[in-house]
Amino acid sequence: APERILERCSTIFMNGEEKPLDEEMKEGFNNAYLELGGLGERVLGFCDYILPTDKYPLGYPFDADTVNFPVHGLRFVGLMSMIDPPRAAVPDAVAKCRSAGIKVIMVTGDHPITAKAIAKSVGIISEGNETVEDIAQRLNIPIKEVDPREANAAVVHGSELRDMTSEQLDDILIHHTEIVFARTSPQQKLIIVEGCQRMGAIVAVTGDGVNDSPALKKADIGVAMGIAGSDVSKQAADMILLDDNFASIVTGVEEGRLI
Repeated sequence: APERILERCSTIFMNGEEKPLDEEMKEGFNNAYLELGGLGERVLGFCDYILPTDKYPLGYPFDADTVNFPVHGLRFVGLMSMIDPPRAAVPDAVAKCRSAGIKVIMVTGDHPITAKAIAKSVGIISEGNETVEDIAQRLNIPIKEVDPREANAAVVHGSELRDMTSEQLDDILIHHTEIVFARTSPQQKLIIVEGCQRMGAIVAVTGDGVNDSPALKKADIGVAMGIAGSDVSKQAADMILLDDNFASIVTGVEEGRLI
């Protein structure tokens, strides 16, 4: 996450010169990050550090577990953004899910700004539906003064989810029709699944990584990716998408409801 990279930096490399990383530079970083993320682009941050050769000679045994090398006082070198566009069939599939009474919840490791932009582009957050942040911005008031139940949509950061009680999570799941969980860990995916099941919902979960396996196993229907999915996730799942396409789940539901 670029913000984590920036936290560890004390200087910035600009126009061939290394300069102190002051508040003005940090503000410029945040503005660029928000602008790129708002376009639905995934943003990466880059930094470097010149290691002294007397302390870190060629062949030095770097160890990421014990962290036997500098991780602070780094030099920030820039941002890179890339777009990973959703498949063309996804917006229609999300709309079909909604019309069939299926609630689609987005759980991602992306930054909340990027996640919200993607969710809006595919219809997980409908046009005209506002989050607490949107209402606060529209009324020009602090977020704390907005009643969360006035917002139909919610974007929840992983750090907020980590500090929530089960009751607070249940409240979000019950009172918001459109939900995005951003900057979440795979372990938090499991917590979200358990929250949905507490409400009496039949839960289907998609995932492709080894870390998704607990949530796939816990879900009523675990759906793994046939192409990009790991072997462990496929073993934990009840169903495998051979084309890795979300729209195929909708086709499966349609066929299932014919029985």
